[in-house]
Amino acid sequence: MSRTRTSMLAALALVAGASGTALTTTPAHAAADAIPCTVTYTVQNQWDTGFTAAVTVTNNAAAKSSWAVKWSYAGDQKVTSGWNARISQSGSDVTAANESYNGTLATGSSVSFGFNGTYSGTDTLPTAFTLDGVTCNVDDGTGGGGGTGGGGTGGSGSGTRVDNPYDGAKVYVNPEWSAKAAAEPGGARVSDEPTGVWLDRIAAINGVNGGMGLRDHLDAALAQKGGGQEVVQLVVYDLPGRDCAALASNGELGPDDIGKYESQFIDPIAAVLADPKYASLRIVTTIELDSLPNLVTNTGSRATDTPQCDTMLANGNYVKGVGYALAKLGAIPNVYNYLDAGHHGWLGWDDNFAAAANVFKQAATASGATVDDVQGFITNTANYSALKEDNFTINDSVGGTSVRQSKWVDWNRYVDELSFAQAFRTELVSVGFNANIGMLIDTSRNGWGGTARPTGPGPKTSVDAYVDGGRYDRRINIGNWCNQAGAGLGERPQANPAPGIDAYVWMKPPGESDGSSTAIPNDEGKGFDRMCDPTYTGNARNDNNMSGALPNAPLSGHWFSAQFQQLMQNAYPPLP
Repeated sequence: MSRTRTSMLAALALVAGASGTALTTTPAHAAADAIPCTVTYTVQNQWDTGFTAAVTVTNNAAAKSSWAVKWSYAGDQKVTSGWNARISQSGSDVTAANESYNGTLATGSSVSFGFNGTYSGTDTLPTAFTLDGVTCNVDDGTGGGGGTGGGGTGGSGSGTRVDNPYDGAKVYVNPEWSAKAAAEPGGARVSDEPTGVWLDRIAAINGVNGGMGLRDHLDAALAQKGGGQEVVQLVVYDLPGRDCAALASNGELGPDDIGKYESQFIDPIAAVLADPKYASLRIVTTIELDSLPNLVTNTGSRATDTPQCDTMLANGNYVKGVGYALAKLGAIPNVYNYLDAGHHGWLGWDDNFAAAANVFKQAATASGATVDDVQGFITNTANYSALKEDNFTINDSVGGTSVRQSKWVDWNRYVDELSFAQAFRTELVSVGFNANIGMLIDTSRNGWGGTARPTGPGPKTSVDAYVDGGRYDRRINIGNWCNQAGAGLGERPQANPAPGIDAYVWMKPPGESDGSSTAIPNDEGKGFDRMCDPTYTGNARNDNNMSGALPNAPLSGHWFSAQFQQLMQNAYPPLP
């Protein structure tokens, strides 16, 4: 649970007998309407000897090309590592100076950074801050001093959008998924875990085949919420020409149906989410899986180019549609938008990494959207990339040959999802996204446990033997994505698991198929992709390897009992 300066100020106000007016530390020389800067200091996580803190500073004075925030600790707190700022400490005095990419601080704009620290005894919160030598107001949490971060102001029940919606909150357990999981032998061990609700066609807004619609889920979330905070996770997924490089997850809208997408899909969703009845919920949206990364990797003269992706690049409807969704949903105070950012085995190569960040920035400033409409990004959604490879690093070499030259890594800069998500977050900030954006990582199917999980590094007879013998991810090829044989449940959903990561989530409900193993006629707009066929020998996207898919799979999104049983069997951490 986060601890901020707000709680201290509220306590002081009660002692002083204040009648609803919170105490602030306004500089004596500044009028109330001319506070030069505001600082929010939040302890996001704390344990017996350490803590993780986040600081947001808002500049209300003249624009700056560089900045430095200073404060002092009353106890023996020591900063051990930080991000988005160069942090130094002398005794109890701490200085956080800008990085090269976030020195610009316009009038009225904010910048955020974070750090880990140690302490003994009491982790007393600092009481005063300066920005370039000028004393700042300490935000009292009412929104008047610059907010508590998070890319905008508004709801979540308190009048201010919080920096991390998962912090201190329960997460909605979808009753429909929970019932399917509980009905499986052994499924009760995970049936109370929170998963995403997929809005993957227009009909899903009101419910399909008698199932729960969006309002039903939000009403159920209110019932689960009780007196605390509750996050509801929605996947917004129905772009025109959806999933141009895949067939199993094609959608109902044609490449040119941008007007229909806006008026019949996004607008009705926004109308429901804006209902004051749901203002106390923290609504997390995952915006349009796989769309923008396809514009980077599957267009032009690349070997993986597809005509459908070229069409979507040319007509601009992925960019327009994502921008429209961000703008429309971002205008709702208690909605937190997270853009899909592929995964390390898609965007981790040099040719894709920076190019993807720029495409995301283009979409985030299209159709009336701004970067303030983006709370963060989500990686590995519905994918299988291992969270953390412990048995080798990108810097290792065998006999003078770099791990990057192994067939598995294939010159990628990253070997796992955590390192990619943290590095990509920095890249996104460098192209103009807010410095306090957070990342989500979908860990629903990337545990790779069971008897096939390596217990140590591979042999150093060759770089391939070293990597293949030690890697947790047991896919045939990192490009394989459909119903992968041998996969397991990953880390359980949790908030603030690592620096820069807002949460590990199960956005893809475990047990829901990625696509059918054979062609199945349907009215859902879903095609048959050979990557879901276990007999398929591959294509350029997986270096012409076998697909690694499980047999007898149903349509994407439909319940796949055999897969669910496998995921539980191979879970890592193991299930009880």
